[in-house]
Amino acid sequence: MEGTIYSLIPAILMLILVLFTRKILLSLGTGIIVGALLIHDFRIGKSLEQIWLVFRDIFYTEDGINTGNIYLLTFLLFLGIMTVFMTASGGSKAFGDWAIKKVKTRRDAQLIPAFLGVIIFIDDYFNSLAVGQVARPITDRYKISRAKLAYFIDSTSAPVTVITPISSWGAYIIGTLGSIFVAAEVTEFQPLEAFVKMIPYNFYAFAALLLVFLVAIFNVNIGSMRTHENRAMETGEVLDPNKKSTQALSNEDTLMNANGKVRHLLIPILVLVIATVASMLITGRMEVEGDASVLQMFENTNVNLSLFIGGLLAVVISLVMYVILQGEKTKLSTIFGNGIQSMLPAIYILILAWMIGAIIEIIDTGGYLASLVEDLSFNMNYLALLLFILAGFMALATGTSWGTFAIMLPIAAQIAIVYDIDLVIPAMSAVLAGSVFGDHCSPISDTSILSSTGAGSDHIDHVMTQLPYAFICAFAACIGYVVLAISGQVSLAFGATIIAIILLVLLLLFIEKKRK
Repeated sequence: MEGTIYSLIPAILMLILVLFTRKILLSLGTGIIVGALLIHDFRIGKSLEQIWLVFRDIFYTEDGINTGNIYLLTFLLFLGIMTVFMTASGGSKAFGDWAIKKVKTRRDAQLIPAFLGVIIFIDDYFNSLAVGQVARPITDRYKISRAKLAYFIDSTSAPVTVITPISSWGAYIIGTLGSIFVAAEVTEFQPLEAFVKMIPYNFYAFAALLLVFLVAIFNVNIGSMRTHENRAMETGEVLDPNKKSTQALSNEDTLMNANGKVRHLLIPILVLVIATVASMLITGRMEVEGDASVLQMFENTNVNLSLFIGGLLAVVISLVMYVILQGEKTKLSTIFGNGIQSMLPAIYILILAWMIGAIIEIIDTGGYLASLVEDLSFNMNYLALLLFILAGFMALATGTSWGTFAIMLPIAAQIAIVYDIDLVIPAMSAVLAGSVFGDHCSPISDTSILSSTGAGSDHIDHVMTQLPYAFICAFAACIGYVVLAISGQVSLAFGATIIAIILLVLLLLFIEKKRK
């Protein structure tokens, strides 16, 4: 079954179940079980053992404790606790009251997470969670649905980090390019130079970023996003009432201190930002011998450990500020309990997503998809378009951009080098673009899961509302790659992508106006 067409079954089955049942845990669990059965030719005992092993490996492998995963899961718990501290101290309410005076319109409230998503480009995980913490009090006040906030977060976090050299993604990609060029004996480019040259060819990333701002400015609501937004504006319910119990804390109002100030929200967040970025630089510096540039530090940083340190310090600061404010009326056990409880749904989804990711890796779904492009015979001018589509499907099926990078970048380079060295840059950039597109569509993408968590949105609501926007951007990117194939000019192709996005938005606005 490994590396054959049958390796697609777990991913496709999971995606179908998500679409039809909207039950993410059921869908992930079914995919895991079916994948394990396929790996072991439907031998139940061996399949159950395989499921146990992929679960165990999340926490403990043959090499010892899996500290990276434990750090990230603990960080999520820290984030939940910090959020409840900020709510209980009255900081979130105070910030919302302040923002109401400064942010005059609903449009401005939507632009805040869009701008923050671009500014916080260091890491997609950090972006997803930090932007939600800052923007949520404002978007809630202006009755912007959590699904839309999650879209703003998800559609800025990965696109901006994938085109930024000084980011965890940029450093990883540059390091990957270096090893590819050495193995293929490519001397025409240096890794950093190649990454910079690849940026204009990443049509999907720029299309996604542009669409976020167009959606915020013109309030473009497509498909099920319209339902969420209409409900939020008409009733004030920013979450589906039937799903609110899994996201909100039932007794947060009883905990809230009426004397809270804006600093009770901003100081913990600033501590989180500064401590995390500093930890990323320090952990990266510790891995480099001799002098180290900022880029080298990010290339070697330990992101999950840095998030853990930043989250821990933020919780400590939040606790101290709350105790000083409350005095003898502190309810620490309730706050810690509510904070942990609020993050459990996200943790369950993330653990199952990691498990099915491991199953899909064992069954070699990515390897099978990669083999398809190597076996095809086609006009090489359309290589970038083909790689964009294939990388998108691979990231959708596997739920990982980085895994798709690791598989597809060497293949893209190898194919391009054989035909024309000038195709290397657009081919590899198309892989990056397609990976982010697939990541945006996948319910098992860790970035999408954390975007839902940061926004406080139901995860399936986020995935389903983001899909139409992702496909619009992918369609515009495909137009760009077709123009690139015909003209060979990146400026024309880039312009075609941008024009396509603008025309599609105008068309949607026209249709919406006709509906009214």
